[in-house]
Amino acid sequence: MRIVKLNASSRKNLLDELLKRSPSHYGAYAEQVNTILEEVKGKGDEALFAYTERFDGARITKDTIQVTEEEIEEAYRQIDPELLQVIRKALVNIRSFHEKQKRSSWFDSQPDGTLLGQKITPLASVGVYVPGGKAVYPSSVLMNIVPAKTAGVERIVMTTPPGKDGKICPNTLAAAREAGVDVIYKAGGAQAIGALAYGTESIPKVDKIVGPGNIYVALAKKAVYGFVSIDSIAGPSEILVLADETANPRFVAADLLSQAEHDEMASAILVTTSQTLAQKVSEEVDRLLQQLSRRDILTKSLENYGWILTADTMEEAIETANAIASEHLEIVTRDPFQVMTKIRNAGAIFIGEYASEPLGDYFAGPNHVLPTNGTAKFFSPLGVDDFLKKSSLVYYSREALGAVQEDIIRFAKAEGLTAHANSIAVRFEQEGE
Repeated sequence: MRIVKLNASSRKNLLDELLKRSPSHYGAYAEQVNTILEEVKGKGDEALFAYTERFDGARITKDTIQVTEEEIEEAYRQIDPELLQVIRKALVNIRSFHEKQKRSSWFDSQPDGTLLGQKITPLASVGVYVPGGKAVYPSSVLMNIVPAKTAGVERIVMTTPPGKDGKICPNTLAAAREAGVDVIYKAGGAQAIGALAYGTESIPKVDKIVGPGNIYVALAKKAVYGFVSIDSIAGPSEILVLADETANPRFVAADLLSQAEHDEMASAILVTTSQTLAQKVSEEVDRLLQQLSRRDILTKSLENYGWILTADTMEEAIETANAIASEHLEIVTRDPFQVMTKIRNAGAIFIGEYASEPLGDYFAGPNHVLPTNGTAKFFSPLGVDDFLKKSSLVYYSREALGAVQEDIIRFAKAEGLTAHANSIAVRFEQEGE
C-alpha cells in the first residue's frame, strides 16, 4: 500500500479522491434509470416483467412474481443447517440492540390548560431491496428487516432479482423469513425500485425503500426520493483504522483488506502516528493478498483508494479521521476509549484490537447499514427511528389561548398574515362587544 505523509495538501487530495466514488458522480447512468422508472410508472407489470427478462434473463409473470410458501420451504431444505443456526444467533443480537432504540409517544400537560406532546407512529409499509446475482448478503437482509419489524411496520415487502431459473438464493429467503418479512417479490434493479415507489398490478406501493444495490439501484432511489422516503444513497464500502505504535500490524492489515474486498471502489485507509507500523502494515497487506480469493478486486481497490497516512501527532490523526468521516472506523491505540471521545464523525466505531469490523457486519448487533462518502458528518446508521414518523400534539384550553392571544396576533400581523391573526381573534370577538 502507498504510504503518504499527512499534511494539508495530502489530506485535501485524499478527500477529493474519496468524493469521486459518490453515486452522485455517475450521471451517465441517470438517463437510463429515469427511462426505466418512467416505464414502470406508466406500464406497471408489463414494464417490470420486460426489464426482468432483459436484465436478469428470467421470465416472470403475475402468477410467479411472488415467492410462494413452497419456495421458502424448499430454501430451508437447501440452506446449510449450520449457517441457519448462525443466522438465528445473529438475529438475537440484532433484535436486542434495536429493541433498545424503541421510543414512545410523550405528553406534557401544564396547570395552565396546555398539553404538548409527540405521537410516534410506525410507517405503514416498507420495501427492502436485496441484491442478487454475485452479491448475496443474508446479513443485509437481517439488518434491513429487523429494525423495521422492531419499529412495528405493518407490512414489510422485500424485492430481490431472480436467477435465470426464476428462483431466489435459499440463504436470502431463509434469512428474510427468519427476520420477519411479510412478502417477497422476484424483481431487481431500477425496475424494482420503480415498482416499490409507484406500485404495479403485482407490487403495492410502499412508504419507504431501504437496502443496498448497484449504481442503477442507488440512482433509482435518488430519483424517487420525495415520492417515497429512502434510507440513503449508499456509496462503496470504506474502512479507516486509527492506530499508534501499539497496534498489531497483521490485525490492521487483515481489517483493511476485509473492506477492500467488497469491490474495486472500496476504500481502505490507515492513519497512524507510527512510521514503523505503517511499513509493517504495508508488508502484511502484501503477504495476506497472496492468500485471499478476491485478490484481483483487492489489488485494484487498494491501488485506487487504499492509503496509509502517517501523522506527527494523534491529534492530527483524529482530525483527519473526523474529516474523512468513514463508514467504519477502528481505533487501535494505547487508550482507544479516550480517543473514541474525540471522534465526531463515523458510521460505526470499533474499539480495541478485538473489535474487528466484520464483527459488526455479521454478529454484534448494531446495524451495518451505515453512512458512506463522508455523510457520517450528518447521517446515522439505519435504525428503528428510520421506520417511525413523529406527529406533534398541541392542546390549549380557552383560558390558556386567551392568555397568549395578543402575543400571537401581534406576531402574525408583524409578518403581514392577517388571516393568521384573525384565526385567533375570532375565538374571542364576543368578549370585545
